[in-house]
Amino acid sequence: MNPFDQKLKEHQKRLQRSALETLQINVGRKCNQACRHCHVDAAPWRSEMMDATTAHRIFEWIERYPPKVVDITGGAPELSEFFQPLVKVSRGAGCRVIDRNNLTILEEPGFENLHDFLAEHEVEIIASLPCYEPENVHKQRGQGVFDKSIRGLLKLNSVGYGCGKLPLHLVYNPVGASLPGPQAALEEDYRKALKESHGVHFDRLLTLTNQPIARFAEDLRAQGQWEAYMELLTQAFNPDTLEGLMCRSTLNVGYQGDLFDCDFNQMLGLHLAGKKTIYLWEVDPEHWSRLPITTGAHCLACSAGAGSSCTGALTG
Repeated sequence: MNPFDQKLKEHQKRLQRSALETLQINVGRKCNQACRHCHVDAAPWRSEMMDATTAHRIFEWIERYPPKVVDITGGAPELSEFFQPLVKVSRGAGCRVIDRNNLTILEEPGFENLHDFLAEHEVEIIASLPCYEPENVHKQRGQGVFDKSIRGLLKLNSVGYGCGKLPLHLVYNPVGASLPGPQAALEEDYRKALKESHGVHFDRLLTLTNQPIARFAEDLRAQGQWEAYMELLTQAFNPDTLEGLMCRSTLNVGYQGDLFDCDFNQMLGLHLAGKKTIYLWEVDPEHWSRLPITTGAHCLACSAGAGSSCTGALTG
């Protein structure tokens, strides 16, 4: 029994699915950045990307079983040749669409008008900005990223994002092996700092706990902090977070069309229901609702403290 399941047993809890709300699609591992906390190990040199056959099968599924939300992620998802078609198909099916945007993509050659496309199709932006202080951003994401991110935010503001017209949310990750601070207090700090120093506006701040997988796990082990971090997550387990865990209402799709309970399980190769590979076009929402949720020790990160999800903290 993994440590997360052990905690469920101790608290006499079960993790069960609710109705399917979100289809989260990872369109590939290629990114214009190589952040230290990235659970995808995304980077400019990654070549794993969705192909045309897979993309069109996903389009057909969305048109047949339109979810409330299509959440597009990567890598930098915009680098996929199927990003814009996926947005158009999803919006045409009546879905709310989220773009997991790293902000610096808005300055890459060929993406100068990306902000106009996103605004035209009313795509919700969830943008990575791990801190409002440049030095902390540079530690996680590399030199120069903070200034590029600010320019990207201002570009989004210029077409209505974060200004009451279109939704723009920011994502905070702790720099080291610690839990995020209170989301509401951090949001006020971000709002004040970004507005006063840069004239940037946004809607909400989402706090995410660093997952003990991929590059972040490598850093923990290299620094001798792996066991201490896992103990921190275990001791901070909060049963009140379970109802809001994203795996209960999200179906995650890999760039080859294979299925998982979340993006973290995808990176660990933990397929849906712990079975052999299952593809999106082989299931429907009713079939998905009957399958068990696959868990592991890393699930402690989502259930520690105030909780952590693709939509930020889960409890006040």
